[in-house]
Amino acid sequence: MKFTITREQLHQGLTNVAASIPAKTTLPVLSNILVEASKEGLRLSGTDLDIAVSTLIQASVDQEGAITLPAKKLQEIVRELPSGSIRVTSSGEQRVSIESGRAKFKLLGLPREEYPAFPAVKFDGGWRCSSGDLQKLIAHVAFAASTEESRPILNGVHWELRPDRMRMVATNGHRLAKMDIPLKTGVAEEAKLIVPPKALDQIRRLFAADEEIEIAKSENHLGFRSATTQVFTRLIEGPYPNYEQVIPRENDKVATADRASLTAALRRMSIVASDQTHRIRMTLSNGACKLSVQTPDLGEAQEEVAIAYDGEGLDIGFNATYLLEILKFMPTDEIRLTFKGPERAATCEPVGWDDPASYMTLVMPLRLVD
Repeated sequence: MKFTITREQLHQGLTNVAASIPAKTTLPVLSNILVEASKEGLRLSGTDLDIAVSTLIQASVDQEGAITLPAKKLQEIVRELPSGSIRVTSSGEQRVSIESGRAKFKLLGLPREEYPAFPAVKFDGGWRCSSGDLQKLIAHVAFAASTEESRPILNGVHWELRPDRMRMVATNGHRLAKMDIPLKTGVAEEAKLIVPPKALDQIRRLFAADEEIEIAKSENHLGFRSATTQVFTRLIEGPYPNYEQVIPRENDKVATADRASLTAALRRMSIVASDQTHRIRMTLSNGACKLSVQTPDLGEAQEEVAIAYDGEGLDIGFNATYLLEILKFMPTDEIRLTFKGPERAATCEPVGWDDPASYMTLVMPLRLVD
């Protein structure tokens, strides 16, 4: 194997793949990056056996070949090299020399044959969608997935592909986010998938918003690819909970508020909220929302925020952290909050969002302790 590449291109390629390589592993070859030189260019690949990433970058290849090299050390070497061309030559199956300017390194690797094969996913007959649409779904929904291991199914993001639209839903049982985006091209067949958020983070990071992405599914893997990059992930198996039944249809108390003002007040109140429950009290009355916190052994706080509301008075408790997360991902300056009662889910939606997508979030209340 023998190729020449610019330092900038190699550094970018290594950065793209590095996030898929585990920091600790009992299988030494997984700490390595697979380097394959061919007439198409240089392909770099990494995997932790759950997620695999592969990217093709331009290089002048004099001799084709493949080897796996220690990812962390290779990245550190390339990062410290000066701008310019880098010459990489392999001698035998387990050694490469890296030269740039007056610097010369020799790195020991492992044979290509020891590297695990990528999942067999056939892209023929799969789906196509705009990377921008997919990124919008991920950006507004994935945050709501659970990080606790008691219900593994909720650690994933539920992704529905339908003939006319895509939908993503995520919840941890206390808050939920749901977004629908119309599909311009349609899909070959309907599908319901549960995707790990870590894989979706890679999609957001690696694919440009203006790219078209091909998507395909095997029995328990999902593949994404563009002209130069491929991402594969293991799917989370099992039935996703019936989220439709928790979305309230009868909330008749409606308030509109300025997102920034409500966020700032919640942040101030949460300072003295309990570290365990993050409980805050929200008291709604005509034209005002009073936020208050009372934490034994710490203190109390209250603040009033101007809102548009003319319904019945309501006292309701929330986890301030969940409310702040939901407000963070709202795409508009003004938001609509709907309520039914102190023990029913509240919803939060954008107001005046000039976008074909539809977006809603909900948060479950906390019981108030007087």
